[in-house]
Amino acid sequence: MHRRDLMILLAGSATLAHGTPPALQFPADFGAHPASRTEWWYVTGQLQASARLWGFQVTFFRSTTGLQAEPASRFAPTELVFAHAALTDLEQKRLRHDQRIARSGFGIAQAGMADTNVVLRDWRLVRSGAAYRAVVASDSAGFALDLAVTPTQPVLMQGEAGLSRKGPGPEHTSHYYSEPQLAVQGTLTQQGRPLAVTGRAWLDHEWSDAYLPPDAVGWDWIGMNLDDGSALTAFRLRRADGSSVYTGGSLRRAGEAVRAFRPDEVVFTPGRMWQSAASKARYPVRWTVTTPAGRHTVSALLDDQELDSRGSTGAIYWEGLSELLAEDGQRIGRGYLEMTGYAAALRM
Repeated sequence: MHRRDLMILLAGSATLAHGTPPALQFPADFGAHPASRTEWWYVTGQLQASARLWGFQVTFFRSTTGLQAEPASRFAPTELVFAHAALTDLEQKRLRHDQRIARSGFGIAQAGMADTNVVLRDWRLVRSGAAYRAVVASDSAGFALDLAVTPTQPVLMQGEAGLSRKGPGPEHTSHYYSEPQLAVQGTLTQQGRPLAVTGRAWLDHEWSDAYLPPDAVGWDWIGMNLDDGSALTAFRLRRADGSSVYTGGSLRRAGEAVRAFRPDEVVFTPGRMWQSAASKARYPVRWTVTTPAGRHTVSALLDDQELDSRGSTGAIYWEGLSELLAEDGQRIGRGYLEMTGYAAALRM
């Protein structure tokens, strides 16, 4: 085990034993954490060209399989890298998406430790200086993205100094930070036609060994960039009957300190439902989300934003561009809504 991985593992153990979260260290914690079982980098956001609007998702996952490599073999799949890419075309009312999977190594897939540097064949998310570059291309889905993604605000530590509780027990935690209000500029290519786009995005980076409580089948999550520069996160872990196992989230007003939410301060109330013709799963595509930030409506901009990732991560989930509305119905922000465990219980 690499010395840095051992230090991270020991720090995490100390956190659970003594209740003091270890401080995340940057730029190292922008990179991968092989000592953790599951890890992901999510970039979601909106793209615009004149009056036309798209949503996009670029996601990389790293997973330790638990298989032990033979000393003489380089072929044991000890670590896997997955990637999802999706484009919501609101004008065409269509979601395009693709997925990939490969074992680490052999020049095919990697998740670098020194900084964000996740590569799966010709797809990549790489951080250089203060900015990211996200590159994906899919002939089968008919789109490509080449985007420069630049922070405009400091890193947002979720939970307690980046240690985010995900259940009633201290073992149900993740290391979790966000980068909201990212400025986006680049090229969107659809069916061979390149188009210059700009936009706003959100990045989540999270890693954990034990994420879901045993009675949770999935989660509901929002990450919203508000028009005034604020950033709102809210989530809940959900039982099969729709009740909440655990909730949380945060609010950071522009230029202010982050305010973490207690579990008793967050309520998700489902509204209008939509049923997928493909999976038959029923998703709430309109929510009322109550937090210390207020009572807001989250409304999907396209009902059908379901992704079938059974060819990679093994799950069917809903992830899509949505609006955040104030109580008077006025739009005050945009971001992404994610819902898992509706087609089948999520297993991580």
